Amino acid sequence: MEFSRATVAFPAELNDLRDWAMVSSAGFYRVALLIPMCGSAGLWAPSCISSAQLAVEEINRENGIGGRQVQLIMIDSALEAKVPVEEVVNDLIEAGAIDAIVGMHISAIRQRLSKVVRQRVPYIYTPLYEGGENTPGIFAIGETPQEQLGPAMETLQKQFRPKRWALIGNDYVWPHTSHSYAKLKLKELSVGLSYERYLPFGVRNMAHFVDEIAHSGAEAVLISLVGQDAVTFNRAFGAAGLDEKMIRLSCCIEENGLLACGSRNLKRFFSSASYFGTLKTETNCAFKESYYGLHGDKAPVLNAIGQSTYEGVHFLSALMENKSGDWRERSAVPSIDFRYKSVKRNSGPKRPVERAPIYLARADGIMFEVIRQI
Repeated sequence: MEFSRATVAFPAELNDLRDWAMVSSAGFYRVALLIPMCGSAGLWAPSCISSAQLAVEEINRENGIGGRQVQLIMIDSALEAKVPVEEVVNDLIEAGAIDAIVGMHISAIRQRLSKVVRQRVPYIYTPLYEGGENTPGIFAIGETPQEQLGPAMETLQKQFRPKRWALIGNDYVWPHTSHSYAKLKLKELSVGLSYERYLPFGVRNMAHFVDEIAHSGAEAVLISLVGQDAVTFNRAFGAAGLDEKMIRLSCCIEENGLLACGSRNLKRFFSSASYFGTLKTETNCAFKESYYGLHGDKAPVLNAIGQSTYEGVHFLSALMENKSGDWRERSAVPSIDFRYKSVKRNSGPKRPVERAPIYLARADGIMFEVIRQI
């Protein structure tokens, strides 16, 4: 898809970082949009860029940030990227070529970047994550397992009453932490755990792991695999016919993932998230009208992970406009009177911004049917 050059730029277009600083001083407020553009999580990139671009268009109509028009700088934050993202970001900060960061990437990348950014620019981290981020200058606005995973497990356990669960995820901090929480929840619910496995990124054949789960005695599976790895797993799961016997739950498989999995592999599949493209709220209807009005009917499919960058750019704008203090002195979670434009969160002139509601949805073909707020 095409992007307005007044809104989006790519590092390869400039030969020297000093060029970036010169353009920045000429009037742009430059936001490094860190998203995976290759590897297992690369399928999220188009929707992340498109959602962030809508936020920029809205902010620029209101005089930008601090009177400067906002421009997004695309940075590949995939683990598989040719140049480590922390090297790119450090060079850009040192050159004065970016003013802020909005990041939608896995937590392992955030942990690496936290050692580089060091409060030199504000850093908004947008997706669901494991919780506990308190590094000064990093603002994690996504949902945590306590908010997202726990209520979903309780709801499915009450409805289907599986006796044992299987846990499978990629081998990094978010799946490990989420599964630690899941095991506590299973113990609380007096339900057994029959399988637990963590895989490297990029496993191309999941048949062996699906077979292990099939013989584990599990009746429910929590999937904490990322992007294409989750797609590969669900295709193998469907091909083995396990979708007729077990329920599946994921907190990060979204509409792009459904399209890639294929409807025949999505029976008894559930997702828990703060946003689905099919939500029938007033704010989402208005958001979709603006989104498709900007990008056209063939725009990347809306989903929680992509839409989080829209939230992140608006969070940044509100953070920098707030006059109550220097952003460097704030904690990871702003004070209760902090407000920003959000599709997911409710706020008003007389009430603080609220945490996003969480919804449970079931795959209906290659779309999600939102069942209830949990």
